[in-house]
Amino acid sequence: MNHSSLLTNELNRRRFVTLAAKSFLGLSILPWASSPRAQAAGLGLNRPLNQAPKAKNIIYLYMSGGMSHLDTFDPKAGSEVSGLTTAITTKVDGIQLANTLPLLANHTDKIALLRGMTSTKGAHQQGNYFMHTSYAQRATIVHPSMGAWLTMLDGRFNPTLPGAVVVGGGSRHPLSGFLPTSHQPLAVGNPNEGLKNCKRLWGMTEEKFSKGLSLSEKLDQSFIQKYNFEKVKAYSDMYEDAVRLMKSHDLEAFDLKQESASTRDAYGEDNFGQGVLLARRLIERQVRFVEVQLGGWDTHQNNFTRVAERSAILDQALSALLDDLQKRGLLEETLVVLATEFGRTPTININEGRDHYPKAFSCMLAGGGVQGGQVWGETDPEGREVNDQKVEIPDLNATIAYSLGLPLDKIVYSPTRRPFTLSDKGQPLVELF
Repeated sequence: MNHSSLLTNELNRRRFVTLAAKSFLGLSILPWASSPRAQAAGLGLNRPLNQAPKAKNIIYLYMSGGMSHLDTFDPKAGSEVSGLTTAITTKVDGIQLANTLPLLANHTDKIALLRGMTSTKGAHQQGNYFMHTSYAQRATIVHPSMGAWLTMLDGRFNPTLPGAVVVGGGSRHPLSGFLPTSHQPLAVGNPNEGLKNCKRLWGMTEEKFSKGLSLSEKLDQSFIQKYNFEKVKAYSDMYEDAVRLMKSHDLEAFDLKQESASTRDAYGEDNFGQGVLLARRLIERQVRFVEVQLGGWDTHQNNFTRVAERSAILDQALSALLDDLQKRGLLEETLVVLATEFGRTPTININEGRDHYPKAFSCMLAGGGVQGGQVWGETDPEGREVNDQKVEIPDLNATIAYSLGLPLDKIVYSPTRRPFTLSDKGQPLVELF
């Protein structure tokens, strides 16, 4: 039996043991154990649980700034709203993409286009936050993002690496929100620089390092005993995790120099392309959730020039990723998500740009048990209204969770004892699987 088969069997065993422990010990399972469509007490929800999830990992590509649906996934051939954008045929009969995505056109048999997305948040910060958390932004609380929900509800697969990583997410990313810091995604700035500050300083031997840690623990011991609070313990756990990672061979997963020049070129030399390649390397080491952001989609001016530039970066990296995952046998167990906070106006403004438009936009799913070669949702001939199969943002996040087999109706309480569930009241699109 080859190494990948052994690893897959071991991961399946771990998942079984985790679920069995939850069931037998009554841990974190009560709201949904009685039936697949059990209701969460007090919230009146009735959402299905995926009893046979295929997705184990998520690669989440976020198009920051509001990607134009009309110039990417939902072109309107022959309409005045098209501007300079034209539609092209793809590998799947009946599915067209914009001419800005020629490489992805060869992979439409692997993807599901969600053309019926809609939102009520038309400002960047609020829309970005809503897409990441399924909750409206509030001054009094920060809600968890999907990576934090995943590690809290289903755990890590690799104990030495973080359960979730965000590449280029910026300072406003909600990360773990009100969940314990043990579920905080690791933020990575430049994927080409590896993981910074993770090696001992020159001249610092293992013996000196161990003595320093031992002394620090002794100095902190009385404080920890006196103030035995969750946040104090979390701070200690953070040190333990950091030291474990520093000593782990898995640290090399962050080193893109170990990839061949041809592979790195295939993804694109920009930070987004290299970030997507890093995401593939991390999920191979069982990091469960990796988000990579591509900004620059706020095209109030020169929409057609700027969308073409952004799309070329996206087209190369996403096409390389889908091809790579399939060749490595990872596409079925990895859900690839492409999301953005809203679309752009069908009306072209005086600056040859498109403005914010949350009423209708597009997202994309691939792998993870999702059936490729399909379109969910339809907008009118000008892309202004969703005519059929409307998808709200919590529905998209519920679909991601469903693909992983996460308990959508599990109630988690914030520090102020307010009840929350993953993806709020969103309903998963089970028909996509």
